[in-house]
Formats: sequence, structure tokens, C-alpha cells
Amino acid sequence: MGWKLVAYLLILVLLAGCKSHSMISDPKQVQTLQNHEKTVITFWHTYNDKETELLEQELLPAFEREHPNMRVESINLAFNNELKNTLIGRASSNRGPDVVRLDIAWVPEFSHKGLLEPLNMFPDFQDIQSRFSPHAMAGGYYKKNYYSLPLNIYTKTAIFNRELLKRAGYSKPPRTMEEVIKIAHHHRFSIGLGGLEPWDTIPFIYTLGGAISDKNFNKASGYLNSKETIYAVEQLTSLYKEGLINLPDQSGDDKNFERVKSGNILMTDEGPWFYSLLDGAELDRAQKLTIPVPFPHDQGPVSIIGGENLVIMKGSKQQSAAWTFMKWMTDKEAQLLMAQTGLMPTNQDAFKAMKIPNNSYLNPYKEAAENAFLWPQVKNWSKIDEVYCEYLNKIFEGELSVKDGLDRAAAEIDKLLADS
Repeated sequence: MGWKLVAYLLILVLLAGCKSHSMISDPKQVQTLQNHEKTVITFWHTYNDKETELLEQELLPAFEREHPNMRVESINLAFNNELKNTLIGRASSNRGPDVVRLDIAWVPEFSHKGLLEPLNMFPDFQDIQSRFSPHAMAGGYYKKNYYSLPLNIYTKTAIFNRELLKRAGYSKPPRTMEEVIKIAHHHRFSIGLGGLEPWDTIPFIYTLGGAISDKNFNKASGYLNSKETIYAVEQLTSLYKEGLINLPDQSGDDKNFERVKSGNILMTDEGPWFYSLLDGAELDRAQKLTIPVPFPHDQGPVSIIGGENLVIMKGSKQQSAAWTFMKWMTDKEAQLLMAQTGLMPTNQDAFKAMKIPNNSYLNPYKEAAENAFLWPQVKNWSKIDEVYCEYLNKIFEGELSVKDGLDRAAAEIDKLLADS
């Protein structure tokens, strides 16, 4: 009888033990050896190699040390339309990642389509909101809700070859774009454009006195096809006809930074990453050969502020943890750490605390960011971008006159703005 009783009790203990374990139906929940569940936050981003290295070797381990019950799954992806379409498809079926570092230009479209979770539902949202300027927060505002937190910003500067400037009789870059164009014509020096998209052409057009729309992005007619913009585009097309503008090849390969370093072109424009990706002797060499300066901005902002915001995708099962991660990534210390890569902080305290050496390539970028404007906060921006590009290509290829092309572009863009 004693042995039967022991066996019976052992069976009861085993059954009770079995009942204490549950099946993990949510793949975001990972069972640890201590029987504590770790919440896994899926984070999609498009950081470059140097930025990703800093993220994965320093930032994420620091976050996980402070939040031992959480783990961040970092997914690095290429920035292209395929990524955008994938995000739209997955979020539409509630299969998206938890947190995405989303391009500023995409945020209005995603919020209009209902693909993002509102952030002002979190009880401490107002405290977190105060970290940023109202201007920066506006990019994620739609129908009385906020859908994103600003993470980082950047803009472009004009980058000149020092030797070619010297040959033209200049010890420093010219003060106006008209002067740059005269040098190019006179000395047969080329200018490198990254493409004909707004991001690549707006700094040139605006510094020459043109515009693509009114300041509130409500209307293109009267701005994109104004006499000032027609003049600006004519200045660029005249260079192109003379073979003095370098555009990327058909594969999209942009070699302008290498060309400006080697002295094959007078100037190009680019973001800080083309310096930040260089190390040691290579960076020193690039700074000796080139000089970055803000585009002339005597007539007001001329460059676009690019950057990324953090969002929680629709259908995220880990919204509370995702919010915790977003708050941490936009805190002062995390922002200052990532600023080492050349990404400008959006946290106002971090931006003020940035200590940039006087001879750093970052100083012109910081000045340029202070004299730039945000991407248009319109849901149809991707379509507007396509229309703008289509007509600028036709103008540069001689299929349409500058006036005719800009008239047609302005009319089509007006319709898209009216629907935004």
C-alpha cells in the first residue's frame, strides 16, 4: 500500500507541474530559464552600416540592461519603395513590426491610411512631447492624434572641391548659386546632382529664387511655374545641355561624392553620411579635398529637412513595450550617442548639448538644418514626387520647354494637394 500511495502522489505532483506551464501562442513572448517572460520588440529600420553597428553594439544592449524583461529584435532593411509597400501590406493585415524608424515623408501617408497607432493614448505622452519642438511634432499630427516621435533629422549641404575653387580664384565657396553657375560655365567645371527628385533639386531651385508651392503646401500653381522657378530651372538645364551637370547613371549609381573628392566636378550636395561613413585617414583626406557649406539662404530656408520618426505599426501586440523603447531612443543620452554618426538629434536638450569641434564637417550641417524646412505634411507626397520627377525629366531631356513642363506639373500637383 505504501508504494501505491507514493506512486499516486507522484502522479498528482507531475500533473500539477504540467498545469503550471502554458503554451506560448504569441511568438513575441520568449520563456526564459527563470520562468520569466521576455517581451520581444520587433524594430525595423534603415540605418546605414555604421549607424547599425552603434545601434546594435551600444544602444540596444544599454536599453536591455535597463529593461531586462525586454529584448529588441533589430531588422535592418534597404530604404526603397519595396520596403514602403511591404510595410503597408503587413500593417493592413495586422502583421507589421512593432516599431519602425519611418521616413519623415512617409509618416503623413501612413497616418492618413490608418496604419499607425496613436501615441497620445499613452498617459505620459504630454511629458514626452515636450522634448521636441512643435514644428518637429507636427509631422506626425493627423485628426487630433499624434502618430510619431521625431528621432533624427538631417539635411544637405553644398560640397565643393577645394582645388577647383582655387583654380577659379576662390579661397572659399561663392556666396550665391548664380556665382557657382558662372564659374561652371567659364571654367567648364561640372556640378553633380543626385537626381531630379525634389530632395536633390529643391536646394538648387530655392537658392536661385524658385519654389515648388506656397509655404503651407496648399498650392503649386503660381509657385512651381512662377517666373522665378522658370529662371532657376533654366539655369540648371543650360548647364545640362552643355554637359556640365552630372546625374546618376541608369542603375541609380551616384558617384558624385567620389567625383568631387577627386576634382572631377566642382560641387555636389549631400547629407553628412558621406563623411560619417569614412574613418581615420580617409576622413582626413576627404576634408582636405572638399569643403561642405550650407546653401545660400539669404531669401529664407532653401534645404529640406529629411529624417526619420519612430512609429508603432497598426496591430502591434507589444504597444506598451514599443512605447517604452521609443521613449528611450528619443531620450537625451541615446540621442547624443547616435549623434556620433552625424544624425542630428530631435530632442531639444540633446541638440543644445551637442559639442561639435570647430573643424568638424558637422558644423555646416547643423547650420543648414537651422535654415531648412520640413517635408510637406501631405498624404499624396509620394504621388507629387512622381509628377515632379516625371516633368523635370521631360524638361531636361528637351521633350518639353521649361515653362510648359512646369505649367503641367503645377496643374497636376494642385489636384493632388487638393486631395490631401
